[in-house]
Amino acid sequence: MKYIAQAALLLLLPLAVLGQATPPKPADGMPPARPVPPPQVLLMHVAQDGSGDYRTIQEAVNASRDLSQVTVTIQIKNGIYREKLVVPSHKTHVRLVGESAVGTIITGADHTGDAAGHVTYTSHTVLVQANDFTAENITFENAAGPVGQAVALHVEGDRATFRHCRMLGNQDTLFPAVENSRQYYQDCYIEGTTDFIFGTATAVFDNCEIRSKRNSYIAAAATTERQAYGFVFRRCRLTADSAAHKVYLGRPWRPHSRTVYLNCELGQHILPLGWDNWRDAANEKTAYYAEYESTGPGASPAARAKWTHQLTAKEAKRYTLAAIFSGAASWLPAEK
Repeated sequence: MKYIAQAALLLLLPLAVLGQATPPKPADGMPPARPVPPPQVLLMHVAQDGSGDYRTIQEAVNASRDLSQVTVTIQIKNGIYREKLVVPSHKTHVRLVGESAVGTIITGADHTGDAAGHVTYTSHTVLVQANDFTAENITFENAAGPVGQAVALHVEGDRATFRHCRMLGNQDTLFPAVENSRQYYQDCYIEGTTDFIFGTATAVFDNCEIRSKRNSYIAAAATTERQAYGFVFRRCRLTADSAAHKVYLGRPWRPHSRTVYLNCELGQHILPLGWDNWRDAANEKTAYYAEYESTGPGASPAARAKWTHQLTAKEAKRYTLAAIFSGAASWLPAEK
């Protein structure tokens, strides 16, 4: 009976007496305040030789603050970084800055049909899912060779900017991927074979070199009928390797594809017809393909496919960054 009485007494004692109480709430009844986070790191360094904060780019991206509201700059020393780099959606406002575009190389070799079972959408060397991403002075490479679809750079985030970068590959080099993504490429070099700039995003290419490596197609936009703009090339230079002498400006990956070239210099590898309908005449009624004041030996306005357009000066003036990148939340990338 003595032990039963003691047990009953224990049940009546306050938890605090038994050392099992939860922390008391403040006197005002509010829950305890969250601990103050450490100061945000806004500058990190990556170097393979160990002289930086991290040896890999992925480690630095992972260390950046989740959902950052300010730019986090990651400076990358020259080197060949063999990484399948992912900038996930919660790593916003990341800015990668290479020491030099030719010396800072992110490379991989995944491709469709490889031993790992990759497809176009997983073959990327670099995948950017986060908003407000910037890259400068970096080479994005898929070194798989001419083996089918092999993406070097796959971008899904909104408000993505690339300056002084190189995108190297063959088929499907650059994938501006999704409908609600706006992307700006300035002073970049992009090379490939077939449909090497392809996707659904709204993307502007300013003063870029677009180099074809063999006879095929440059742009394969998949613009939706909800988008006013697709791919816009402004003041670009279209060049080619010696193996390429019959190249189309573009073809419609999806029926409402939109691609426009403004004040671009076209090499002699560009076919007089200019555009292809992807073996479907119905695409000619829905796709929108246009040029304005093309120059160079590949400029043949009179010989272009009859279902495409030669813009007037008034029509060409509509293709400003402010207009192209307008939306519920407008965006105007700086032209540097």
